[in-house]
Amino acid sequence: MAREQSNERMEKLVSLCKRRGFIYQSSEIYGGINGFWDYGPLGAELKRNVKDLWWRHIVHQRDDVVGLDATIIMAPRVWEASGHVDTFSDPMIDCKTCKGRFRADQIHEIPCPQKPSKMVSECHGEKTEPRAFNLMFTTHVGPVQDDSSLAYLRPETAQAIFVQFKNVLETSRQKVPFGIAQIGKAFRNEVTPRNFTFRSREFEQMELEFFIKPDEVIEAIHGRVAVPEGKGHPGEPQPDWGWQMWHQYWVEERIRFYESIGLPRASLEEYWQTPEELAHYARATVDILYQFPFGTQELEGIAARSDFDLSQHERYSGKPMKVFDDQLRAAWKELPEEKRQALWQRYYEARLGYLTRSGVDASEAGEMARADADALAKGQYIPHVIEPSAGVDRLVLALLANAYSEVTETDDKGRTETRVILRFHPRVAPIKVGVLPLLRNKPDLVRKAREVRDLLRPHLTVFYDDSGSIGRRYARQDEAGTPYCVTIDFETLGEKDPALKDTVTVRDRDTAEQVRVKIDELPAWLLERVR
Repeated sequence: MAREQSNERMEKLVSLCKRRGFIYQSSEIYGGINGFWDYGPLGAELKRNVKDLWWRHIVHQRDDVVGLDATIIMAPRVWEASGHVDTFSDPMIDCKTCKGRFRADQIHEIPCPQKPSKMVSECHGEKTEPRAFNLMFTTHVGPVQDDSSLAYLRPETAQAIFVQFKNVLETSRQKVPFGIAQIGKAFRNEVTPRNFTFRSREFEQMELEFFIKPDEVIEAIHGRVAVPEGKGHPGEPQPDWGWQMWHQYWVEERIRFYESIGLPRASLEEYWQTPEELAHYARATVDILYQFPFGTQELEGIAARSDFDLSQHERYSGKPMKVFDDQLRAAWKELPEEKRQALWQRYYEARLGYLTRSGVDASEAGEMARADADALAKGQYIPHVIEPSAGVDRLVLALLANAYSEVTETDDKGRTETRVILRFHPRVAPIKVGVLPLLRNKPDLVRKAREVRDLLRPHLTVFYDDSGSIGRRYARQDEAGTPYCVTIDFETLGEKDPALKDTVTVRDRDTAEQVRVKIDELPAWLLERVR
C-alpha cells in the first residue's frame, strides 16, 4: 500500500511538473529521448534560485572560497589521470529475448517507458554475463574523427578544479585552507535513467573542492591535530583542525544549507560509507540522503579524498602540485629531531601507500615518497581535499517533492475540490509575488496594479495575472508555489474608505491569511519575508 501511494504521489508530481511548466521531457514532439529533461518557465526559475543560493552560501558569504567556470570538454589525459577512462563503468547485461540493456544491479527495477516515475520488472529472458560499460560520452575535437581527436564530455565538474588548482591559488591570493567552487553541466551515459530527473544522462552539479593541510603539517605547526569530540557542528574553523574536523564541519554546513531552503532535517539522513564501500583513496564519505517518494536516495556526498586528485594530476601532467607554507618551514626547524622523524615517517608511508596503489613500481614509489617527505622540511606538501558534491537536478526534485501538498475544500453548496499547493520555502520559490487586479475591466484597478508590479520588479520575481476570478488566480499561484499574492482592490483606490487608499491586500499562500500593507512599504515588507 505504501509503495502504491508513493508511486501515485510521484505520478501526480510528474504530471504537475509538465502542466505548470516546471519540467518537460526533452524532444517530446519527436517521442522524447530517455534520460534528458528540459526545464520550463517555473522550473528554470526554481533551478536558478537553487544555484544562486548555493553560490551565495558557498562563495559570496565566505572569505575562503572562490569560484571557477571551466569547459565541458578538456584534454583526454585529464580523464586518464582521474581514473574515469579505465574504471568509470557500470556492470551491464543484455537480454537475449527482449534485446534490452540493463545495469546488472537493477535488473528488477527499470523505468516504465510510458511513465518515467513508475518502476516495472524486467522480462525473464536469457541474460548475458555482466560486462563493463563506460559511462562517459565520447566526441571528437577538430575536423578528423580518429583516435587522435577523441575527447569526452565531462562526467563531473571536479576535475577541472584540480587541473586549475595552481592557477587559482596563484591568482586569487588564497592560502590553504581554501576552496574552489563550480556549478556546471555533466554527462553520464547511464544504462537505465530512472525516477524522473533523479538519474539523468545530462545534469548539473554544484561542487566544492576544499583544500586543507595534511595532518602531519598541522601537527608540525601547531603541535596537535584537533579531532571531533562528538556529533554536531564543530563551530568556526580553527588553525589546528585535521581532516576529520573539516569533514564533519562540511557535513554539518551542507545540512544547514538544506534546512535553510526548506528541507527539514527530519527528511534527511546521513549515511556513513563503510570501509568496504569507500573509494580506495577516500578516508571517509558521508552521503546526505533525502526521503523521495520512490525511496531514500542520495542528494549529496561529502568525501575526504586525501591528496589523491592533485597527486594524480601531478604524475600525469608532470607539473608540480605542491604548495609552499612558510609556517611549516619555520616550524619544522624548531621541532625536536624525534618529532621530525615521526612526522616524516607518517607522511612517507601515506605517500608510499598512494603511489603503490596507483601502480607505481615499488622501488620508484619508495624514491618518490622519500622525496615528498623530504619536501616537508622545505615547507612543501600536496594539499588534501574535502569534497561536498551535490546534484542540482536532484535537489530541485527534492524541493518539488517536499513542497507538494494537497488540500480538500468544501464550498457553501457542499461541493468538494482537491487542489495542489506547492509550499516552497520563499527563498527558492520560482515566483515570489503575484500581482492581481481585482477586476480586469476596471481601468483604474489595472493601472494601479501595473504600477505595483513595476514597483516590485526590480526587487522580486513578479507574475501579473488578471484572468479569471480572484479565487482561481489565487489557486493558480498556490499551485506554482508563489508565497504571496498582492491584490489591488477598490480599497486601494480609496473608494470605500479613504484611510485605506494606496494600500493593498497581501495573501499568504500557506495560511490564506490576508493583511493590508501600504504600497510604499510593500517592497520592504515582502523582501523581509522571502529572503
